[in-house]
Amino acid sequence: MKKLLLLFLAIVLTACSGLGKSEFERNQEKWQDANISHYRFNLFVGCFCIFTQDMPLIIEVKDGEIVSMEYQSGNPLDDSTRDYFSKFATIDHLFAELEADLGGAADKVTVTYDETYGFPVDVSIDFITEAADDELYFTVSEFEALS
Repeated sequence: MKKLLLLFLAIVLTACSGLGKSEFERNQEKWQDANISHYRFNLFVGCFCIFTQDMPLIIEVKDGEIVSMEYQSGNPLDDSTRDYFSKFATIDHLFAELEADLGGAADKVTVTYDETYGFPVDVSIDFITEAADDELYFTVSEFEALS
């Protein structure tokens, strides 16, 4: 009987450990727990911008640093565009941007997270709901953990 009670308490405490955390926090923790230091992914950034015809970007990251970032189309990134994309070019940067937007920088944010690693897969950000052409969209695809 004691063993059954201890097992029940262990299950309840385990279930309660995730309570109080937001979906964002649970998924960011899942990403951090995965401890993936070297990875590659495709990033589609959609907005009312001129560069969307060259999307997606193919990005490789190692130890938190951008190893490479290029358009899948083969067109080169100019310096200003590279600087703009750098703030989204790692999974940790995506989480930081998302945290700011969820924290009030945007009026409406919709996010879908990767079930395995927790990183944001589809993000829709509307900075001002009454304004036109201020929306920003991200799609992460082709994620690959590298050795």
